[in-house]
Amino acid sequence: MSTITLQNVSYLYSAGTPFEKYALKDINVTIPSGRITGLIGHTGSGKSTLVQLLNGLLRPTEGKILLDGRDIWEDEKKIRDVRFKVGLVMQYPEYQLFEETVRKDVAFGPKNMGLEAPEIEERVKMAAFFCGITEDLLDKSPFELSGGQKRRVAIAGVIAMRPEFLILDEPSAGLDPVGRDTILGGIKKYREETGGSVVIVSHSMEDVAVYCDSLIVMNKGAVYAEGDTREIFSTPEKLYGVGLDVPQITGVTEALRSKGLGLPSDILTVSEARDAILSLAKRRGLL
Repeated sequence: MSTITLQNVSYLYSAGTPFEKYALKDINVTIPSGRITGLIGHTGSGKSTLVQLLNGLLRPTEGKILLDGRDIWEDEKKIRDVRFKVGLVMQYPEYQLFEETVRKDVAFGPKNMGLEAPEIEERVKMAAFFCGITEDLLDKSPFELSGGQKRRVAIAGVIAMRPEFLILDEPSAGLDPVGRDTILGGIKKYREETGGSVVIVSHSMEDVAVYCDSLIVMNKGAVYAEGDTREIFSTPEKLYGVGLDVPQITGVTEALRSKGLGLPSDILTVSEARDAILSLAKRRGLL
């Protein structure tokens, strides 16, 4: 399976001017394959710059980005092929819709890949399925849809290219809880059924706790921590130290632990907290 590795990667904005500033400095990290990886960090920590480097929208000032062991900038003329393999969904992608119908918008990427019509149609249907786009919506204008539906169409357009890595920058930003769960649930289903690799940039600790297998924590343009999601959230004091938080329920159960309740230190969801509290109550003969 594909991997992306960053070797000594730095990125300098406004190089050669009085305003030059490193957005990223000496990054060494591997994005695991076949998993959903969350990229978290406070505003200005370098998350968005990092994901734009991963698919070649930006070129590192220093260092290399390796896709399956090969520098993506080894042949600059082939950087377009890298963008088919590493699909990037920017924040608020619904503003980039432009085709007459949802079907044509989702098909735009596969068509640019030079695929035949039957293959394109199969990919459109597959992407629509994962993004919760029903058949009756495919021939509507995307501009007739709700905000959440437009977001799903935009994401489907990238999924239809079947990238080896699907990268989403704040995919649930501005959505209500139902819209957020629809999009993130579809992305999780996509990974489970295709074995694809996903990177999600998010400010929501609740979202990454539920949907991400592992986390990369950014701080001041550097990788501060990385590991399994449960492992990262089991040491909340480290996150508090760089201006981040833990899921609310994790904070609640941590407070209960500090009062002497024997709860696990790695609770991430409300259902896990409920089960742990009920189990504790039974052990103490309260139920």
